[in-house]
Amino acid sequence: MAEWIAPCHFGLEAVARREIENLGLNVTQVEDGRVTFAGSPADACRANICLRTVERVMLKVAQFKAVTFDELFEATRALPWEDLIPRDGKFWVTKASSVKSTLFSTSDIQSIMKKAMVECLKSKYHTQWFPEDGSAYPLRVTLNKDIVTIGLDTTGQSLHRRGYRRFKSQAPITETLAAALLMLTPWRADRILVDPFCGSGTFPIEAAMLAANIAPGIDRAFIAEDMDNLFPEKLWVRAREEARAAEKPREAADIQGYDIDPEVLHSARRNAQLAGVEKMIHFQERSAADFSHAGKYGFVITNPPYGERMAPDELSEIYRTLGEKMREMPTWSFYLITSYEDAQREIGRKADKNRKIYNGMMKTYFYQYMGEKPPKRRREEQQR
Repeated sequence: MAEWIAPCHFGLEAVARREIENLGLNVTQVEDGRVTFAGSPADACRANICLRTVERVMLKVAQFKAVTFDELFEATRALPWEDLIPRDGKFWVTKASSVKSTLFSTSDIQSIMKKAMVECLKSKYHTQWFPEDGSAYPLRVTLNKDIVTIGLDTTGQSLHRRGYRRFKSQAPITETLAAALLMLTPWRADRILVDPFCGSGTFPIEAAMLAANIAPGIDRAFIAEDMDNLFPEKLWVRAREEARAAEKPREAADIQGYDIDPEVLHSARRNAQLAGVEKMIHFQERSAADFSHAGKYGFVITNPPYGERMAPDELSEIYRTLGEKMREMPTWSFYLITSYEDAQREIGRKADKNRKIYNGMMKTYFYQYMGEKPPKRRREEQQR
Protein backbone atom coordinates (compact mmCIF):
# COMPACT_ATOMS: atom_id res chain seq x y z
CA MET A 1 0.00 0.00 0.00
CA ALA A 2 1.44 3.35 -1.07
CA GLU A 3 0.44 6.98 -0.59
CA TRP A 4 -0.76 9.08 -3.51
CA ILE A 5 -0.95 12.87 -3.72
CA ALA A 6 -3.84 14.54 -5.56
CA PRO A 7 -3.42 18.32 -6.04
CA CYS A 8 -6.63 20.32 -6.34
CA HIS A 9 -7.83 23.93 -6.44
CA PHE A 10 -7.19 25.95 -3.29
CA GLY A 11 -10.47 26.21 -1.43
CA LEU A 12 -11.91 22.98 -2.82
CA GLU A 13 -9.99 20.43 -0.77
CA ALA A 14 -13.15 19.20 1.00
CA VAL A 15 -14.82 18.45 -2.34
CA ALA A 16 -11.78 16.52 -3.56
CA ARG A 17 -11.62 14.59 -0.28
CA ARG A 18 -15.28 13.58 -0.52
CA GLU A 19 -14.86 12.45 -4.11
CA ILE A 20 -11.78 10.36 -3.27
CA GLU A 21 -13.57 8.74 -0.35
CA ASN A 22 -16.60 8.03 -2.54
CA LEU A 23 -14.25 6.08 -4.81
CA GLY A 24 -13.59 3.82 -1.81
CA LEU A 25 -10.14 5.19 -1.03
CA ASN A 26 -8.71 6.09 2.38
CA VAL A 27 -7.73 9.75 2.72
CA THR A 28 -4.69 10.13 4.98
CA GLN A 29 -4.08 13.88 4.86
CA VAL A 30 -5.72 17.08 3.63
CA GLU A 31 -3.56 20.17 3.10
CA ASP A 32 -3.92 23.45 1.24
CA GLY A 33 -4.27 22.53 -2.42
CA ARG A 34 -3.82 18.77 -2.12
CA VAL A 35 -5.29 15.57 -0.69
CA THR A 36 -3.24 12.44 0.10
CA PHE A 37 -4.74 8.97 0.06
CA ALA A 38 -3.57 5.38 0.55
CA GLY A 39 -3.97 2.77 -2.14
CA SER A 40 -2.48 0.31 -4.57
CA PRO A 41 -1.28 0.94 -8.13
CA ALA A 42 -4.70 -0.30 -9.27
CA ASP A 43 -6.31 2.39 -7.11
CA ALA A 44 -4.08 5.01 -8.74
CA CYS A 45 -5.30 3.89 -12.17
CA ARG A 46 -8.91 4.18 -10.99
CA ALA A 47 -8.22 7.61 -9.50
CA ASN A 48 -6.72 8.91 -12.74
CA ILE A 49 -9.68 7.68 -14.79
CA CYS A 50 -12.51 8.52 -12.40
CA LEU A 51 -11.67 11.61 -10.33
CA ARG A 52 -13.27 14.83 -11.59
CA THR A 53 -11.95 17.48 -9.19
CA VAL A 54 -8.19 16.91 -8.84
CA GLU A 55 -5.41 17.97 -11.19
CA ARG A 56 -3.23 14.85 -11.19
CA VAL A 57 -2.27 11.75 -9.20
CA MET A 58 1.29 11.35 -7.93
CA LEU A 59 3.01 8.50 -6.13
CA LYS A 60 4.43 9.90 -2.90
CA VAL A 61 8.08 8.85 -3.19
CA ALA A 62 9.50 10.47 -0.06
CA GLN A 63 9.24 13.33 2.40
CA PHE A 64 12.13 14.80 4.39
CA LYS A 65 13.53 18.06 5.76
CA ALA A 66 16.30 19.96 3.97
CA VAL A 67 17.65 23.44 4.71
CA THR A 68 20.86 23.18 2.65
CA PHE A 69 21.53 21.91 -0.86
CA ASP A 70 23.90 19.30 0.61
CA GLU A 71 21.04 17.93 2.72
CA LEU A 72 18.76 17.92 -0.31
CA PHE A 73 21.37 16.07 -2.39
CA GLU A 74 22.19 13.43 0.22
CA ALA A 75 18.58 12.72 1.16
CA THR A 76 17.61 12.39 -2.51
CA ARG A 77 20.57 10.14 -3.33
CA ALA A 78 19.72 7.83 -0.41
CA LEU A 79 16.31 6.95 -1.86
CA PRO A 80 15.83 3.57 -3.65
CA TRP A 81 15.35 5.05 -7.13
CA GLU A 82 16.08 1.67 -8.73
CA ASP A 83 12.71 0.49 -7.40
CA LEU A 84 10.97 3.08 -9.58
CA ILE A 85 13.19 3.87 -12.55
CA PRO A 86 14.52 1.18 -14.92
CA ARG A 87 17.97 1.41 -16.50
CA ASP A 88 16.63 3.05 -19.68
CA GLY A 89 14.07 5.28 -17.97
CA LYS A 90 13.92 8.99 -18.70
CA PHE A 91 13.80 10.84 -15.38
CA TRP A 92 13.85 14.49 -14.36
CA VAL A 93 12.26 16.97 -11.96
CA THR A 94 9.64 18.49 -14.22
CA LYS A 95 8.45 21.02 -11.65
CA ALA A 96 9.62 22.34 -8.29
CA SER A 97 8.00 24.86 -5.98
CA SER A 98 9.15 26.45 -2.73
CA VAL A 99 7.02 28.13 -0.08
CA LYS A 100 8.41 29.58 3.16
CA SER A 101 11.57 27.47 2.78
CA THR A 102 15.29 28.18 3.08
CA LEU A 103 15.90 26.68 -0.37
CA PHE A 104 14.00 28.82 -2.82
CA SER A 105 15.75 28.56 -6.21
CA THR A 106 13.58 26.09 -8.05
CA SER A 107 16.04 25.66 -10.92
CA ASP A 108 18.83 24.74 -8.46
CA ILE A 109 16.48 22.35 -6.64
CA GLN A 110 15.68 20.61 -9.93
CA SER A 111 19.33 20.39 -10.99
CA ILE A 112 20.66 19.11 -7.66
CA MET A 113 17.96 16.47 -7.32
CA LYS A 114 18.59 15.20 -10.84
CA LYS A 115 22.31 14.85 -10.06
CA ALA A 116 21.51 12.99 -6.84
CA MET A 117 19.23 10.57 -8.69
CA VAL A 118 21.93 9.93 -11.29
CA GLU A 119 24.52 9.21 -8.60
CA CYS A 120 22.18 6.76 -6.90
CA LEU A 121 21.35 4.89 -10.10
CA LYS A 122 24.99 4.80 -11.25
CA SER A 123 25.88 2.78 -8.17
CA LYS A 124 22.82 0.54 -8.45
CA TYR A 125 23.10 -0.22 -12.17
CA HIS A 126 26.93 -0.15 -12.24
CA THR A 127 27.12 2.23 -15.16
CA GLN A 128 28.39 5.75 -15.80
CA TRP A 129 25.87 6.65 -18.49
CA PHE A 130 22.12 6.36 -18.95
CA PRO A 131 20.53 6.46 -22.43
CA GLU A 132 17.19 7.71 -21.04
CA ASP A 133 15.44 6.50 -24.17
CA GLY A 134 12.78 4.45 -22.39
CA SER A 135 9.57 5.42 -20.62
CA ALA A 136 9.29 8.80 -18.91
CA TYR A 137 9.32 9.14 -15.10
CA PRO A 138 8.71 12.82 -14.31
CA LEU A 139 9.06 13.96 -10.70
CA ARG A 140 7.32 16.91 -9.02
CA VAL A 141 8.79 18.42 -5.88
CA THR A 142 7.40 20.82 -3.32
CA LEU A 143 9.21 22.51 -0.45
CA ASN A 144 6.93 23.84 2.26
CA LYS A 145 8.52 25.19 5.44
CA ASP A 146 11.69 23.23 4.57
CA ILE A 147 9.81 19.92 4.19
CA VAL A 148 10.58 18.34 0.82
CA THR A 149 7.85 16.19 -0.75
CA ILE A 150 8.70 14.19 -3.87
CA GLY A 151 5.95 12.85 -6.12
CA LEU A 152 6.17 10.67 -9.22
CA ASP A 153 3.62 12.00 -11.71
CA THR A 154 1.38 9.24 -13.04
CA THR A 155 -0.97 11.53 -14.98
CA GLY A 156 1.01 13.55 -17.53
CA GLN A 157 -1.21 16.26 -18.93
CA SER A 158 -3.40 17.65 -16.16
CA LEU A 159 -6.64 15.81 -15.45
CA HIS A 160 -8.64 18.83 -16.57
CA ARG A 161 -7.61 17.74 -20.07
CA ARG A 162 -10.56 15.42 -20.51
CA GLY A 163 -10.07 15.31 -24.25
CA TYR A 164 -13.44 16.73 -25.27
CA ARG A 165 -12.75 20.46 -25.17
CA ARG A 166 -11.03 20.97 -28.49
CA PHE A 167 -12.93 24.20 -29.10
CA LYS A 168 -12.51 26.97 -26.53
CA SER A 169 -13.98 30.36 -25.81
CA GLN A 170 -12.45 33.34 -24.04
CA ALA A 171 -11.76 32.93 -20.32
CA PRO A 172 -12.84 29.29 -20.14
CA ILE A 173 -13.26 27.64 -16.76
CA THR A 174 -11.30 24.41 -16.33
CA GLU A 175 -13.14 21.12 -16.34
CA THR A 176 -11.86 20.14 -12.87
CA LEU A 177 -13.01 23.45 -11.37
CA ALA A 178 -16.40 23.24 -13.08
CA ALA A 179 -16.94 19.71 -11.77
CA ALA A 180 -15.92 20.71 -8.24
CA LEU A 181 -18.30 23.67 -8.21
CA LEU A 182 -21.16 21.51 -9.46
CA MET A 183 -20.43 19.05 -6.67
CA LEU A 184 -20.60 21.89 -4.14
CA THR A 185 -24.25 22.45 -5.01
CA PRO A 186 -27.30 20.27 -4.21
CA TRP A 187 -27.96 19.81 -7.95
CA ARG A 188 -28.79 16.28 -9.05
CA ALA A 189 -29.40 14.71 -12.44
CA ASP A 190 -33.20 14.99 -12.23
CA ARG A 191 -33.11 18.74 -11.56
CA ILE A 192 -33.06 21.63 -14.05
CA LEU A 193 -29.65 23.19 -14.73
CA VAL A 194 -28.97 26.28 -16.85
CA ASP A 195 -25.77 28.15 -17.66
CA PRO A 196 -26.74 31.49 -19.26
CA PHE A 197 -23.09 32.28 -20.14
CA CYS A 198 -22.05 28.81 -21.25
CA GLY A 199 -19.15 29.69 -23.57
CA SER A 200 -17.52 26.47 -24.76
CA GLY A 201 -20.00 24.48 -22.67
CA THR A 202 -17.89 23.31 -19.74
CA PHE A 203 -20.54 23.56 -17.00
CA PRO A 204 -23.31 21.83 -19.01
CA ILE A 205 -20.95 19.13 -20.29
CA GLU A 206 -19.49 18.37 -16.86
CA ALA A 207 -23.03 18.26 -15.45
CA ALA A 208 -24.12 15.81 -18.14
CA MET A 209 -21.08 13.61 -17.52
CA LEU A 210 -21.92 13.62 -13.81
CA ALA A 211 -25.54 12.73 -14.55
CA ALA A 212 -24.51 9.82 -16.77
CA ASN A 213 -21.63 8.85 -14.45
CA ILE A 214 -19.16 9.02 -17.35
CA ALA A 215 -15.62 8.81 -15.98
CA PRO A 216 -13.80 11.99 -17.06
CA GLY A 217 -10.57 10.19 -17.99
CA ILE A 218 -12.13 7.23 -19.75
CA ASP A 219 -10.96 8.24 -23.24
CA ARG A 220 -7.58 9.83 -22.53
CA ALA A 221 -4.07 8.49 -22.01
CA PHE A 222 -1.86 8.75 -18.93
CA ILE A 223 1.91 8.89 -18.71
CA ALA A 224 1.97 5.98 -16.26
CA GLU A 225 0.54 3.66 -18.91
CA ASP A 226 4.12 3.42 -20.19
CA MET A 227 5.52 2.66 -16.71
CA ASP A 228 5.12 -1.10 -17.17
CA ASN A 229 7.29 -1.92 -14.16
CA LEU A 230 4.90 -0.07 -11.83
CA PHE A 231 1.52 -0.17 -13.62
CA PRO A 232 0.91 -3.34 -15.66
CA GLU A 233 -1.43 -2.87 -18.61
CA LYS A 234 -4.06 -5.13 -17.03
CA LEU A 235 -4.62 -2.56 -14.27
CA TRP A 236 -5.62 0.11 -16.79
CA VAL A 237 -7.80 -2.32 -18.75
CA ARG A 238 -9.63 -3.37 -15.61
CA ALA A 239 -10.10 0.22 -14.40
CA ARG A 240 -11.60 1.29 -17.73
CA GLU A 241 -13.89 -1.75 -17.86
CA GLU A 242 -15.18 -0.96 -14.36
CA ALA A 243 -15.75 2.69 -15.29
CA ARG A 244 -17.67 1.72 -18.44
CA ALA A 245 -19.83 -0.72 -16.49
CA ALA A 246 -20.73 2.01 -13.98
CA GLU A 247 -22.05 4.43 -16.62
CA LYS A 248 -25.74 5.31 -16.49
CA PRO A 249 -26.70 6.47 -19.98
CA ARG A 250 -29.44 9.10 -19.85
CA GLU A 251 -31.44 10.46 -22.73
CA ALA A 252 -33.69 12.62 -20.55
CA ALA A 253 -32.08 15.57 -18.80
CA ASP A 254 -32.91 19.25 -18.52
CA ILE A 255 -29.47 20.79 -18.92
CA GLN A 256 -29.26 24.00 -20.94
CA GLY A 257 -26.54 26.36 -22.08
CA TYR A 258 -27.05 29.84 -23.54
CA ASP A 259 -24.70 32.23 -25.26
CA ILE A 260 -25.14 35.20 -27.58
CA ASP A 261 -22.28 34.15 -29.88
CA PRO A 262 -23.34 31.54 -32.48
CA GLU A 263 -19.74 30.53 -33.18
CA VAL A 264 -19.13 29.88 -29.48
CA LEU A 265 -22.31 27.80 -29.33
CA HIS A 266 -21.12 25.77 -32.32
CA SER A 267 -17.95 25.00 -30.38
CA ALA A 268 -19.98 24.03 -27.31
CA ARG A 269 -22.07 21.60 -29.37
CA ARG A 270 -18.95 20.04 -30.89
CA ASN A 271 -17.40 19.65 -27.43
CA ALA A 272 -20.58 17.98 -26.17
CA GLN A 273 -20.47 15.55 -29.09
CA LEU A 274 -16.86 14.68 -28.32
CA ALA A 275 -17.83 14.07 -24.68
CA GLY A 276 -20.71 11.84 -25.76
CA VAL A 277 -23.40 13.91 -24.03
CA GLU A 278 -24.83 16.01 -26.87
CA LYS A 279 -28.30 14.43 -26.47
CA MET A 280 -28.47 15.53 -22.84
CA ILE A 281 -27.85 19.26 -23.39
CA HIS A 282 -29.89 21.92 -25.15
CA PHE A 283 -27.70 24.79 -26.37
CA GLN A 284 -29.44 27.96 -27.48
CA GLU A 285 -28.43 31.36 -28.85
CA ARG A 286 -29.92 33.55 -26.18
CA SER A 287 -28.92 36.44 -23.94
CA ALA A 288 -29.00 36.27 -20.16
CA ALA A 289 -31.59 39.05 -20.20
CA ASP A 290 -33.96 36.73 -22.08
CA PHE A 291 -33.41 33.82 -19.70
CA SER A 292 -36.64 32.23 -18.45
CA HIS A 293 -37.85 28.73 -17.66
CA ALA A 294 -41.30 27.35 -16.91
CA GLY A 295 -39.91 24.89 -14.37
CA LYS A 296 -39.43 25.58 -10.68
CA TYR A 297 -36.64 24.82 -8.26
CA GLY A 298 -33.99 24.88 -10.95
CA PHE A 299 -30.31 25.73 -10.72
CA VAL A 300 -28.23 28.35 -12.49
CA ILE A 301 -24.50 27.78 -12.33
CA THR A 302 -22.34 30.05 -14.42
CA ASN A 303 -19.05 31.81 -14.98
CA PRO A 304 -20.30 35.28 -16.05
CA PRO A 305 -17.95 37.72 -17.77
CA TYR A 306 -15.52 39.66 -15.62
CA GLY A 307 -12.10 41.26 -15.95
CA GLU A 308 -10.42 43.90 -18.02
CA ARG A 309 -11.93 42.88 -21.36
CA MET A 310 -15.24 44.56 -20.53
CA ALA A 311 -16.14 48.17 -19.79
CA PRO A 312 -17.36 48.88 -16.23
CA ASP A 313 -20.87 49.76 -17.38
CA GLU A 314 -21.13 46.49 -19.33
CA LEU A 315 -20.12 44.52 -16.23
CA SER A 316 -22.63 46.38 -14.08
CA GLU A 317 -25.42 45.59 -16.55
CA ILE A 318 -24.61 41.86 -16.55
CA TYR A 319 -24.76 41.52 -12.78
CA ARG A 320 -27.82 43.75 -12.44
CA THR A 321 -29.55 41.48 -14.97
CA LEU A 322 -28.65 38.43 -12.88
CA GLY A 323 -30.12 40.16 -9.82
CA GLU A 324 -33.34 40.82 -11.70
CA LYS A 325 -33.59 37.17 -12.72
CA MET A 326 -33.13 36.09 -9.10
CA ARG A 327 -36.05 38.29 -8.07
CA GLU A 328 -38.19 37.03 -10.95
CA MET A 329 -37.37 33.37 -10.20
CA PRO A 330 -37.39 33.07 -6.37
CA THR A 331 -37.64 29.28 -6.42
CA TRP A 332 -34.37 28.98 -8.35
CA SER A 333 -30.86 28.76 -6.90
CA PHE A 334 -28.06 30.78 -8.51
CA TYR A 335 -24.35 29.94 -8.27
CA LEU A 336 -21.77 32.32 -9.76
CA ILE A 337 -17.99 32.17 -9.90
CA THR A 338 -16.41 35.56 -10.59
CA SER A 339 -13.55 37.85 -9.63
CA TYR A 340 -15.78 40.92 -10.00
CA GLU A 341 -15.58 42.64 -6.62
CA ASP A 342 -18.87 44.53 -7.03
CA ALA A 343 -20.94 41.49 -7.97
CA GLN A 344 -23.08 41.42 -4.82
CA ARG A 345 -23.69 45.17 -4.88
CA GLU A 346 -24.83 45.09 -8.53
CA ILE A 347 -26.97 41.99 -7.95
CA GLY A 348 -28.63 43.83 -5.08
CA ARG A 349 -28.41 40.98 -2.63
CA LYS A 350 -25.75 39.49 -0.41
CA ALA A 351 -24.98 35.87 -1.21
CA ASP A 352 -26.25 33.24 1.22
CA LYS A 353 -22.81 31.64 1.03
CA ASN A 354 -19.55 32.91 -0.39
CA ARG A 355 -16.47 30.77 -0.91
CA LYS A 356 -13.06 32.12 -1.94
CA ILE A 357 -11.46 29.96 -4.63
CA TYR A 358 -8.21 30.40 -6.53
CA ASN A 359 -8.64 29.80 -10.25
CA GLY A 360 -4.97 29.46 -11.10
CA MET A 361 -3.43 32.60 -9.61
CA MET A 362 -6.70 34.54 -9.82
CA LYS A 363 -8.72 35.01 -6.66
CA THR A 364 -12.38 34.39 -7.40
CA TYR A 365 -15.56 34.13 -5.36
CA PHE A 366 -18.21 31.46 -5.60
CA TYR A 367 -21.44 33.27 -4.71
CA GLN A 368 -24.26 30.96 -3.70
CA TYR A 369 -27.85 32.28 -3.72
CA MET A 370 -30.29 29.68 -2.42
CA GLY A 371 -33.78 29.61 -3.87
CA GLU A 372 -36.92 28.43 -2.15
CA LYS A 373 -36.93 24.78 -1.20
CA PRO A 374 -39.40 22.53 -3.03
CA PRO A 375 -42.37 21.26 -1.02
CA LYS A 376 -41.61 18.27 1.17
CA ARG A 377 -43.64 15.88 -0.98
CA ARG A 378 -41.77 17.00 -4.10
CA ARG A 379 -38.44 16.57 -2.35
CA GLU A 380 -39.37 13.02 -1.34
CA GLU A 381 -40.33 12.21 -4.93
CA GLN A 382 -37.01 13.55 -6.17
CA GLN A 383 -35.12 11.43 -3.66
CA ARG A 384 -36.75 8.17 -4.78
